[in-house]
Amino acid sequence: MRGVPSLMDSRDAGEKRPGAFRTISEVAEEIDVPQHVLRFWETKFGQIRPVKRAGGRRYYRPEDVDLIKGVRRLLHDQGYTIRGAQRVLKEKGIRFVQSVGRGEAELAAPTLRDLEAAESETDDEAVSDAASDEFQDPDRLALRAVLDDLYACRDALREMRNPPDIAAES
Repeated sequence: MRGVPSLMDSRDAGEKRPGAFRTISEVAEEIDVPQHVLRFWETKFGQIRPVKRAGGRRYYRPEDVDLIKGVRRLLHDQGYTIRGAQRVLKEKGIRFVQSVGRGEAELAAPTLRDLEAAESETDDEAVSDAASDEFQDPDRLALRAVLDDLYACRDALREMRNPPDIAAES
């Protein structure tokens, strides 16, 4: 069939249509985070719900990718903690965070008051002293986000190591 362009001719090889589902590896590469971080974010942000097919393979819809991009911007670019990003999702909604992911909306970095409120919710003493500083530079905020992620990972691992004994509860 000469002269008739194929579907592959209409776009670069390897690129998908804008509305196509994406695998976890494609999303991880697109937003520059490891796959395990995406899986972890699914546990922390219930709004991130990829379609799961046979064998547990994850497929992300375009709106999932926008939401993930928004979460990434809040955590990595804006300096929000996981708890702070959860609060933004709760207060502003999924569509707002998706628009942040698409670059259509902006959100100011968390204020000192936001950081203090987040810290009053945690019982980790190692984290609590940073809110007393008068100035929060971007590097410190980024490190705080990483530290919060590590604490959350630690807690998730503890739960996996010590699952509740269902037989004992009955």
